[in-house]
Amino acid sequence: MDRVHYAGDSVLTGSDIARALLDYAQALAEAGTAATVDIPVVDADGAPQRWEVLIGPASQITSLATDVPGPEVRDDLLVARLREKARLLRARGSAAAVAVEDEDFVDTPQSWSDYDTL
Repeated sequence: MDRVHYAGDSVLTGSDIARALLDYAQALAEAGTAATVDIPVVDADGAPQRWEVLIGPASQITSLATDVPGPEVRDDLLVARLREKARLLRARGSAAAVAVEDEDFVDTPQSWSDYDTL
């Protein structure tokens, strides 16, 4: 598990999710754009929650591996999407180019709020 720190707050999520989120945030910053991402987290009692975060060029986001009891938070589809979005941003340089080329996930449920507008 990782604790993601952002805007004076922090959330606990899976390590793969945290790493993919930071990778996507870096790609967005490199492209000079931003996006809102909705990720699964757990609260202090271990209950599942959702965390919606705006990331982009000015984001100051960090992740710290932490040892906490309970199962690892996982969302393999979200991790794949974040990694693919980051890859496409780096290859094409804009969020608009990513939207045009992201046909693999057209018929799957959306895990973030602005996915359709990227």
